[in-house]
Order: sequence, then structure tokens, then C-alpha cells
Amino acid sequence: MFEWFEQTAYGTVTWSNLLTAALIFFGALLFSKLISIQLRRSLKDKLSIEHLSLLLKFLSYGIIFISILWIMPMVGLEPSGLMVAGGIVALAVGFASQSILGNLISGLFLMGERPVKVGDMVEIAGNLGTVEDIQIISTAILTLDGLYVRIPNETVFTSNITNFTANPVRRFEFTVGISYADDADKAVAVIKDLAAAHPLILINPPPQVFVDVLGESSVDIVARFWAPTSNWYSVRMELLWKIKVAIEAEGIKIPFPQRVLWTADREMG
Repeated sequence: MFEWFEQTAYGTVTWSNLLTAALIFFGALLFSKLISIQLRRSLKDKLSIEHLSLLLKFLSYGIIFISILWIMPMVGLEPSGLMVAGGIVALAVGFASQSILGNLISGLFLMGERPVKVGDMVEIAGNLGTVEDIQIISTAILTLDGLYVRIPNETVFTSNITNFTANPVRRFEFTVGISYADDADKAVAVIKDLAAAHPLILINPPPQVFVDVLGESSVDIVARFWAPTSNWYSVRMELLWKIKVAIEAEGIKIPFPQRVLWTADREMG
């Protein structure tokens, strides 16, 4: 049995060399998996998801690369010759795939600058949604329609990025039109009272409620409020309805657009 392992498989490589190389390679795969699991558990609260993922990938690929260099002489391959050949191939591939290289470099800059994070609500290149994943080559966004959109990182890096959740607070505003016959001061007071009573409307920055435009059919009141970003949408919808109900309860009308036409009578002959 042991004599068979010492027999030549090809060239100067024995079956023992091949078995040892296989054990080293699969051992490296197992080791990289175990160390990735351990690091993920220990660093999950210290690093962001994208940075931790990048670190684990580099570590895993590094372990596998080192194991390949280690076993190459065992299977009759010279690392120096392959590195030269690999360098030439890499150069050729680099010229043929400049966009991939651009995405790779942009991905590294994005992970360093961190204009967006996993979980952020963003708009990038006309795509509005939640960031699901940030990889080296591309960024994945889940749109409000439930669609996954993969955006190359070069596009992400060179586009205007609107991040709706980076700031912990966010402003929203309404324009409420009331009839010219109604009391604008009373309408302003009603809206301010609603804002003061709402637990999620911020005191600082303070709410702003004022007459903004004397329109053709209405006196337009602008109401501006700040709320926590995580509750922004629900607060906006809730307060809009409460404003409508409250001003109507005070007898203040929200008029329809209207136009007065004056005509001159003519004698019919």
C-alpha cells in the first residue's frame, strides 16, 4: 500500500505528492471557511457589513492563493514561470476589461468613502430604493416596486447620489389652500397646535407655518416640519390627514380652483 503511494504518477511527481497537495488544498478551504466564521462572529459589531465582507473575501482568497503556491512544486509546477505567464495574461485581460477594472477601483473608493451603506434609502442614476449589497464590482438596490437593480460601481461613483436616510432627521412640507373668506391666522394656529401635539414632530428645528402665496382661488399656507427619518413617511401621511380634518372642523374651507368670468350684454338686432 505504502509502496504504491511512492510510485510515480507522472514525471517526478508521485501519488504521495498528489495526495499531500490535495489534502493541503482542501485543508486551506476548510481553514478559510472556519476563520471567516470566527471573524464574522467577533467583528460583526465592530465593522460595517460591507467592510467585514470585503475583509473576509480578501482573507479567504489570500489563504487559497498561498496554499496554491505551496502545492505547486508538489504537482510539478514552477511558481516563477506561472507568475510571469500570469502577469502577461493579466495585462492582456486588463486591456480587454477596462470597465471591470474601473468598477473594481470605484468599489474600493466607495467602501472607503462610504457615501451609502447597506440598508440606506437612496436614489442612484434614477434608481430609487434600499441598498441591499455593496460588492467590489457592483451595488445592488431593491427598488420600491420590489425589483433588484444591479448598478456597476463606476456608475455609482460617478453619479449624483441622494441618500434619504444618512441624516437622522428629515423635513417635509405641505401647501394648504384656504378660502379668502376664512381666517388665515386661525388656520395657521390650528396647524401649529397639531404639530405641537404630535410626539414625533421635532421642536428643533422648529416648525414653520406661514402664508406663502395669495393665489387665484385660495390663500396658500405652507407648513414645514422635521421628523425622525425612520418615521418620516408615516408622520407625513398622518399629519396631512389630521390637518384636513382639523381645519374643516373649524369651518375653514379648502376651495376648489375657480375662475370668475364677466360678460357684457349685447343687443340682438
